[in-house]
Amino acid sequence: MALIPASWWSGYTPKRIITIILCIFAVMISYADRSNMSIAIVYMAKEFNWNHITQGIVLSSFYIGCLTTQVIGGVLADKFGGKRILGIGAATWTLFTLLTPISARVNIYCLILCRICLGIGEGVTFSSISSLITKWFPPKERSRATSSVVVSIFIGMTIALPISNMLGSSQFGWESIFWVFAIVGFIWSVVWQFYGKSDPRDYSGISKEELDWILESKSSTYSEDNFEHYQSGSREYIHKIPWKLIFSRREVWAILLGELFNSWGFFILLNWLPIFYYEYFHVNINLIGYYTALSYFLYIIMGFTSGYICDYAIHQLKLRVLTVRRSVNLIGSLGMSISLLFLD
Repeated sequence: MALIPASWWSGYTPKRIITIILCIFAVMISYADRSNMSIAIVYMAKEFNWNHITQGIVLSSFYIGCLTTQVIGGVLADKFGGKRILGIGAATWTLFTLLTPISARVNIYCLILCRICLGIGEGVTFSSISSLITKWFPPKERSRATSSVVVSIFIGMTIALPISNMLGSSQFGWESIFWVFAIVGFIWSVVWQFYGKSDPRDYSGISKEELDWILESKSSTYSEDNFEHYQSGSREYIHKIPWKLIFSRREVWAILLGELFNSWGFFILLNWLPIFYYEYFHVNINLIGYYTALSYFLYIIMGFTSGYICDYAIHQLKLRVLTVRRSVNLIGSLGMSISLLFLD
């Protein structure tokens, strides 16, 4: 069964497509709400006379909150359902996006606290969506579903950065950046409550063909790490997680370290590139969002194609999963490293 089957054209919309589209919009809004500060802070620094240290504290405070809920968000999503946890997270980050201008005018400490709370809400985003993908998508479609969610990061930023720049330079001022994105987050939250579901078996209107495809494909797949008694298509959970086994594997540490260094470069660019353009290259303040967004277009192209390339390499060319994953991560990491070296 294809990701978008022939039944689509007969009037039936696969429910897993609705679910993944809503997840994509959630990530777009999430990253828009965290990246818009990199544009807004250029205006805010001029108004409040903030130095680079203060700007760095404001920008980094978000990640303190985000760090606290990423792991626990996945645990809660598995226990209570991805729909509920993602919905709560979205409502939280939308509220504190709306409160950002108010807190900034109170004092810097209120702003920092507001950014931490926004990070707490956004921290559950990917862990909740990962839980939803395992419930909704069979193994053959997960690379495409995951890559679609990942690429939505850059779609969200590519859209948000110019819009933030436009709003910040408008008569409504930098405050309107947060008002507009808070409204968008509120609209998504309402739609999610009606159309989001944690499990395909709970979705009214799902076709028998689609439900059978999801459950049968998942139930035929077992973990290779001695979890033979756990069936991925069931509602049962492993109550005792083998943390010692997990952290004794070099593959796990390779993934953690790779993500650490990748995130180091990525978030430096995300937070400081607009300021870098404005202060180092003296780019017009009305254009910094457009210049910053340019670097994310290639991310979008590669993000959409990489999932299909990986699926094709694994299932058609019969390449080892480990070989494919290593190759893709190596190419991505080298690309970012070389770019940072020639940035100055």
